[in-house]
Amino acid sequence: MDLILWRHAEAQEAPPGGDDLARALTPRGEREALQMGAWLDRRLTASARVLVSPALRCEQTALALGRTYRSVPVLAPGGTVEQLLAAAQWPDAHAPVVVVGHQPSLGQALAQLLGFAQGSCPVRKGALWWLRTRERQGRVQAVVVSVQTPDLLRG
Repeated sequence: MDLILWRHAEAQEAPPGGDDLARALTPRGEREALQMGAWLDRRLTASARVLVSPALRCEQTALALGRTYRSVPVLAPGGTVEQLLAAAQWPDAHAPVVVVGHQPSLGQALAQLLGFAQGSCPVRKGALWWLRTRERQGRVQAVVVSVQTPDLLRG
């Protein structure tokens, strides 16, 4: 199984007392999401599923991919690693799954899947981590296929 964890691109700050889920991407975030979406779309199979936090900034990031997506409430801020992995059907999904979400849950999922001693891994805004399952000595492992940041695409 391929699991792509994509953190939403740069978003506007929430006004005091404002709704965090209503934060939109900045113009820079929109540009970076389009670049990353184009890069990712060229590499994904047609059967890939795209799961997205209901936050506006995540939906806008996913729209840049140009594919149908499904809003999944458990991917909102405050969701757990267990909920994220269950929504993605890790490690048993038959098609690649893209999850567009937030820190710290994306970084916590990475740390758990890759066996990092610390409980989380930093993930830059707009960046994605592409993981793949493999079986070694009867154990399912996650291996890193690619890590991509908006900075690298401008290269």
